[in-house]
Amino acid sequence: MSGTMQSQVSFVGSPFGLEPRLEFVLDELDGAPGLYALRSADADDDVRLFVLDAAVHLPDYSPVVTDEQTTLLGLTDADDAMLLVVATPASSGMTVNLLAPIVVNRLTGAGAQLILEGQDWPLRAELDPR
Repeated sequence: MSGTMQSQVSFVGSPFGLEPRLEFVLDELDGAPGLYALRSADADDDVRLFVLDAAVHLPDYSPVVTDEQTTLLGLTDADDAMLLVVATPASSGMTVNLLAPIVVNRLTGAGAQLILEGQDWPLRAELDPR
């Protein structure tokens, strides 16, 4: 694949700590497959999160998404869901938030940051270097 992927993401509720923003752009970073910058769609706003495509970097990560959450995003097929985790640089490398993934409907661009209640995923998991 040449070039970078860029797509609009319209959140159904603001991502945690980024209220009241709902509109974002997901930019794939050159030379880093599965790493994206999720930035505010407002050109005057420099808010940005780094997110990893769980399918690329965390193949064993399989959180349970409720029927209510899939309905909220208009998901009818699991293949239409893009599962992203927020990545944070740490002194020891990189940590990822597995407790509150971002799920995006690839077909519509609808997105939500979900809290996985009753599941034993860590808020800060160290990412194994590749």
